[in-house]
Amino acid sequence: MERRSFLSRAGAGAGVGAALVAAPAITKAALPAVRWRCQSGYPRALDVLFGTDEGVVNRIREATGGRFHITLHPAGEIVPVAQAAEVVIAGTLEAATMTPFWYVGLNPIWAFGAAVPFGMNTRQHNAWWEDGGGEKMFNDWLRQFGVQITMSGHTGVQMGGWFRREIGSVADVNGLKIRVSGLAGHIWRAAGAVPQMIAAADIFPALERGTIEAAEWVGPHDDERLGFHRVARFYYYPGFAEGGVAQGWLVNTRAWDALPGEYRSIFTAAVHEGVNKMLARYDARNEIALRRLIAGGTQIREFPRPILESFWGHAQAMFAEIGRANPDFKRLHDHYASFQRRAVAWSRIQENPYDDMIAHMMRRRPAAGT
Repeated sequence: MERRSFLSRAGAGAGVGAALVAAPAITKAALPAVRWRCQSGYPRALDVLFGTDEGVVNRIREATGGRFHITLHPAGEIVPVAQAAEVVIAGTLEAATMTPFWYVGLNPIWAFGAAVPFGMNTRQHNAWWEDGGGEKMFNDWLRQFGVQITMSGHTGVQMGGWFRREIGSVADVNGLKIRVSGLAGHIWRAAGAVPQMIAAADIFPALERGTIEAAEWVGPHDDERLGFHRVARFYYYPGFAEGGVAQGWLVNTRAWDALPGEYRSIFTAAVHEGVNKMLARYDARNEIALRRLIAGGTQIREFPRPILESFWGHAQAMFAEIGRANPDFKRLHDHYASFQRRAVAWSRIQENPYDDMIAHMMRRRPAAGT
């Protein structure tokens, strides 16, 4: 079988595990040794986020017989997380992994690579990105900076955050110091809060000292590992700002173009493999962690509907305001919102009724062993 043809099909196929195992013997003799450096957006303590990045670099190394080697550094080891996108753009690093909405301070368009407030859930966002034109639109916009992004994971719907005191009304938001990511900070600010962007490792000490009074990160599994429950009692849902948060590998385009085609295919397949692995790990582990948190005294609270309705209004005003000043943002948001309307309409017929039906049946007649 011709080597290049085989590897191209192997890298793009759904059976990533079986196909990539065959690659080392074929690529080792002929293809060049390539060394990249990548800074993860996450500390080692976050075993799902950092662990998925580790899985990607290990898969690439194994599939190329060690010829394509990426040294993975945890968050902050080379540069602060807030500067990671800039050093990849500059070419100082070949790649960085990230939640793209961390960089909305550079341009609010970065949010579309991860999530926007009151946006699509994981399945909907994945459909928009992979088959609805989202990936092309986003990477077409990124091209001017000499970088591109490949989706590498999804967290699923995130929680709304940890609060040291209950939030019962819109008035309780006024003056609240909260750690929050992405465009959600604009919404909290419009409601009277004082939003701050703080890296994962610094959230716990800020909550403990009272520098902030609330914080959102991901969900029960990660939040428990970071210890938020030890300094904040109330855990709110739904995560209105993060209905399905995508993670990605940001890659310098010059470094990408210099790769042999076989390595590009292997890289893409390995990174895409992480999408399902990350979501599966969160879905399997979050409920277990939530049970432990509740048993330990965490109080689960639902955001009152008046607060959510107020935030929805702030979000729509924010989208319109940013769009007036930023035509590229308006173009992407119009496309995103149009796809979301269709996706939600389909979910109301397909996914939502099924979930509601199963929940109803299990309440009436619990399954054996529950």
